[in-house]
Amino acid sequence: METYQKQLLGHAMWVLFIGLLSGFMLAISLIGGLELVPGVFINVPMFGTTEGWVRTHAGGISNCLLMVAMAFALPHCGLAMARAQLFAKGIIFAGWSNTIFYWTGNASGSRALSFGDNALGASNILGSVGYTLAVVAAIVTLYIAAQMGRGFFKKSAS
Repeated sequence: METYQKQLLGHAMWVLFIGLLSGFMLAISLIGGLELVPGVFINVPMFGTTEGWVRTHAGGISNCLLMVAMAFALPHCGLAMARAQLFAKGIIFAGWSNTIFYWTGNASGSRALSFGDNALGASNILGSVGYTLAVVAAIVTLYIAAQMGRGFFKKSAS
């Protein structure tokens, strides 16, 4: 296994860890606190919405799966080693950017879907940061996916 694959898989596991951690945030959001022992609850103040925590939890797990799939697909799509290494770094960036997007989206009324206020609510600095990272990550991921797809078709034609 190549070093860039191991790096991609290592980052994927940390993205997964944070996605799973947000599952605890989801549970706390659903019941309003944390049960320490049977019948003993403590209230835990939370930011965000239950729906936002669902997206953050599922999105983190999905990002991990994307990163794992890319780690195993990259060596087989006919790219030069330097290009595969660069694309691995791009996918690592996208995985972390999307993770930040989900968390900041849950902390912003705009859901980090715009720089400013939108129909969902008011934006804040977290929303703007999340939106910026998500847009750049989307462009990077689209480019990498297109280049990998092209590489697979070239490789299968030869």
